[in-house]
Amino acid sequence: MQGDDGVWQWHEEASPEALRLAALYTPLCLTGPGCAYAQLGQSIDGFIATRTGHANYVTGEEDRLHLHRLRALSDAVLVGAGTTIADDPRLTVRACPGVNPVRVVLDPRGRAWEQSRGTHVFTDGEARTLRIVGEDTDTGTAGQDGVEVVRLPRGESGFEPRLVLEALASRGMGRVLVEGGGATVSGFLRADVLHRLYVTVAPLLLGDGVPGLRFPGPVRMGEALRPRTRFFPLGTDMLFELDLRAG
Repeated sequence: MQGDDGVWQWHEEASPEALRLAALYTPLCLTGPGCAYAQLGQSIDGFIATRTGHANYVTGEEDRLHLHRLRALSDAVLVGAGTTIADDPRLTVRACPGVNPVRVVLDPRGRAWEQSRGTHVFTDGEARTLRIVGEDTDTGTAGQDGVEVVRLPRGESGFEPRLVLEALASRGMGRVLVEGGGATVSGFLRADVLHRLYVTVAPLLLGDGVPGLRFPGPVRMGEALRPRTRFFPLGTDMLFELDLRAG
């Protein structure tokens, strides 16, 4: 609870689990609008899916609960076209109490709509869905089934993450979870728009597969990103919380 002096205090009878949840989620809850954060689950050797794209499931049940809690704390949850096509994600809150966020699909060239218009996000009506397309993209019948189309300028590599977040903020979505896939999360990280990055590492080895984070790295080790990091065990997995705004 919050005391009269504005300092957050925890009840002395709070359970260890309640204290753990408070430690993990309170910093995120205290961050105001205009906050973007991302979540990835990967193997120890850095893959989020097998070489065939199969990703169910890299991490365990506790990490999936964590992901649903992040959705419940968000105004919008965002994925790229590749994740929409490969995983058919529902992007709703089911494993914990909470309101479904707005579902946002980055579809700059219309690939997600062309190849997966029958997926949950476009058809189930469980939550509002935005489909962000390039200004010159033919949307076809994308306005049907309750899917709202938002047009943004795009470059060769897709949308500028800052423009995406600005477009969502102008529609009342100031807290955005970037859920996947690896290329989308990497793009938002590279654009320096993420406040936090959650990476859950599972104790398994794939040897080959779909990589997680990939971006142009430094020449020298001393130039590597070294954000303030906290660690939380999630069953047999380990969650790393990287505070990208600290310091």
